Amino acid sequence: MHELTITQSVVDAVTERTGSARVASVRLRVGRLAGVVPDAMAFCFGLVTAGTSLDGAVLEFDQPEGRGRCRTCGREFVLADLLLLCDCGSADVEVLAGRELAVASVVLA
Repeated sequence: MHELTITQSVVDAVTERTGSARVASVRLRVGRLAGVVPDAMAFCFGLVTAGTSLDGAVLEFDQPEGRGRCRTCGREFVLADLLLLCDCGSADVEVLAGRELAVASVVLA
């Protein structure tokens, strides 16, 4: 489960910035094409924050949709998954959005 490693990295990054200050909530931007399962991250968050300044903090998610552009016809469209195929039949698709994985905000207690 790579979500455990990713969640630990998020907690490390937050504590690096906030020190020992109590954290009330963390909002993550996890694109729908990032290959990360938010429910798994939420489970892991409870495990890796135990005994830290983030213990009891709320983990929230923004999940931007995937967007792509066909390099053949130029059309931009929503990507529901990593099946990169344009309606024109081309598989030459550039992913424009949806792979984000970032800390969007942190609220201190």
